[in-house]
Amino acid sequence: MDIVFRGAAIFFFLFLLTRVMGRRELSSLEPFDLILLIILGDVVQQGLTQDDYSVTGALIAIGTIAGLQVLTSYVGFRLPWTRRVLDGQPIVIVQKGKPIEETLHRERLTVDEVAAEARVQQIESLEKVQWAVLETSGKISFIPKQ
Repeated sequence: MDIVFRGAAIFFFLFLLTRVMGRRELSSLEPFDLILLIILGDVVQQGLTQDDYSVTGALIAIGTIAGLQVLTSYVGFRLPWTRRVLDGQPIVIVQKGKPIEETLHRERLTVDEVAAEARVQQIESLEKVQWAVLETSGKISFIPKQ
């Protein structure tokens, strides 16, 4: 039962950590970020199972975290008002070709990063963008001017 409580505590801590880190950081993993994720996984495993190396302990830990993930997904599906907390909302970062500096600053994005993402999506400049939206996944959607 101790593994269940530790699993729940770690799940909620990681959930909070991903919300605090921000969308953009999670959507663009650099090689160093990948290494940190692997190390984080190892640290979480040690804190979760401690000295329990049994298959049963691992199944309980995995089952707890998977169950909590399904529960949060179900809550978001059944109670629409919780989606804002669980998933966040899309945020407009460019409007009528002009970056919204305050929003970019809050999301820790630079105009250069947004412009680079626009070029990846075959848009040569932000002036040709009607709207750019930072999605809940961390990706940026561009709606060109007509």
